Amino acid sequence: SLSTRHCPWKMNQLPPKSPVASPVSESTNSRGEALDNLSMDSFWLEVENIKQSAEAEQEECSLADVKTQEEGEAEAEWLQDAGLSELLGDAGSDKDNLVLLSTLTRTQAAAVQRRLDTYSRSRRRRNKHPVRDVRDIFGVAGSEDTAAEKEESSPDPLWHNLRTSNTQKKTQDYSCTVRNPGKEEVFNMDVAYSEQAAVLLKGSFLSESRKLKDGNALTRFKIPKGRLGVTRIGDLSAQDMKKIPTLALIELTALCDILGFELKRNKAAKLKTTEKRLFGVPLNTLLENDQKLLPNTKVPLLLQALLSCLEKRGLETEGILRVSGSQTRIKSLEQKLERDFYSGLFRWDEVHQNDVSGLLKRFIRELPAPLLTAEYLPAFAAVQNIPDLKQRLQALNLLILILPESNRNTLKALLEFLSKVVARENNNKMNLWNVSTVMAPNLFMHKGLPNKIPEGKEKQLAEGAADVVRMMIHYQDLLWTVSSFLVAQVRKLNESSNKRYQFCDKRIKNLLRKIHADKDKVEKHQGEPSKIVKVHASLLLKDSLEVHLNNATRVADVLRQFQKNLCQNGWNIVNTVNLLKCNNSTECTNLLLYEVGGNIGEHCLDPDTYLLDLYHINPHAEWIIKQNPSYPRMF
Repeated sequence: SLSTRHCPWKMNQLPPKSPVASPVSESTNSRGEALDNLSMDSFWLEVENIKQSAEAEQEECSLADVKTQEEGEAEAEWLQDAGLSELLGDAGSDKDNLVLLSTLTRTQAAAVQRRLDTYSRSRRRRNKHPVRDVRDIFGVAGSEDTAAEKEESSPDPLWHNLRTSNTQKKTQDYSCTVRNPGKEEVFNMDVAYSEQAAVLLKGSFLSESRKLKDGNALTRFKIPKGRLGVTRIGDLSAQDMKKIPTLALIELTALCDILGFELKRNKAAKLKTTEKRLFGVPLNTLLENDQKLLPNTKVPLLLQALLSCLEKRGLETEGILRVSGSQTRIKSLEQKLERDFYSGLFRWDEVHQNDVSGLLKRFIRELPAPLLTAEYLPAFAAVQNIPDLKQRLQALNLLILILPESNRNTLKALLEFLSKVVARENNNKMNLWNVSTVMAPNLFMHKGLPNKIPEGKEKQLAEGAADVVRMMIHYQDLLWTVSSFLVAQVRKLNESSNKRYQFCDKRIKNLLRKIHADKDKVEKHQGEPSKIVKVHASLLLKDSLEVHLNNATRVADVLRQFQKNLCQNGWNIVNTVNLLKCNNSTECTNLLLYEVGGNIGEHCLDPDTYLLDLYHINPHAEWIIKQNPSYPRMF
């Protein structure tokens, strides 16, 4: 299960480095053969290096105590993190809860109800007031008793599957690790993952036993572009992105419920504060300090410097990341960086590349909280327990969306660098699996977390952690996508929040009925075959562009029309920086179209978005053309 018993492991309790290659044993693990013959030598060597470094600084590597949670405490924390804390108390002003609940799918709503049921039972045992019940809102059942009633009163097989998923998981065959390796498969982001899983429960998976020798054997996935295009992390405004982690947590929990996994999260005690300015400093503190020097910094300047140094001089170095630098030199370099980094006096050209890679790994390990966060590190580690590759990626996608922005941006910068290392494997002899086995201990071993491992499971967990890192490197473009169903839920949240409904607790059903009725009214007017709209470009032009939309008009077409008018009609250009090229032509790649307002904060549109469809979904938005940032990276 996705629980704390699959937590990362204690540094001094790991088995020693295997003297030979460590293929996955043929066991009950459904993906046992998938990693067969892939050496784990690099993993155990890295563990030994970390142990030596930790032993040299014994006082800094004590484990934090973790308090055991009482019954219902985990559910209360979950409801709070899911934005539903008001449901834990007495009836009151909970319009926000109501709006959020109204956006949920049936599987998501069932996940919420299960947590409320568990929390309610624990409250009753402690003789406290009962919590709010959302059963009247959804008409769904969360407990075993009421689920049976639901099954008898409704022929809908979905609820039967929800109830029986835990009992069926022992007989269902989910082993579909590698399906058509090297070929392309569809990765559906239009329908909630938990809803897809519920449908799949009605059938069965075909088991295919194939071996993964290298990254080329991994299945390729393609996200089909619907009429509204694809949304990447960074395309949504900060205002709308704040809503995504809540929705992703509810969806991840619903997906785990369907698959029969239990999602539990760690809660590590606070570690001692440090006097340092770089190593062992919380990400948010680092970024606050860096932003005083360079506003809008999204990735710590030290990490940027480390990655930049390695990209310039280390990508061709054989065994980069795997070959350890001198621990003495690395410790000395850390002290010099603490003293000279911000003054600009540190000389990167004098540092050996293996020492820089050692500093990089040390920076990640020394973070007070894991880069993957203390709360969700067990869930990242336990993704390996989901037998189906596509569903593992669905869970990883949701976990990445749940991460705080600073962690997510830092992780992306690291993964982009690791991809560049893999791309030079002919020279540096570091393929995807080598890089993954070296980096896994640095991401999954942390001194501030509990480290309980079932006896005999060390190798399986180590290989699983390396496989999760491999997936994050190989599928990072897919994982940094915001699913269409989540964007649709954000739109619905914004729509319902903007409507000033009068809230009365006794009329929840009526209120929800009105919300959905208003939505139906909008949908009835979506049959217009064409529309004339204005596209603004206030930062570039004093004029606006009038665009005639039909069913075939895409964002790319509007940008081409804009550049054509810009070049041929002599419009009054306000700002030509990075817009006009030396041959007096413009490139569409320098321009972006944003959807602003209505039921979205700000949304950078995919060039393949069909604008008439978008207009029907958000008729009150403005469309604004802006320049593409000169460096479209995350930092």
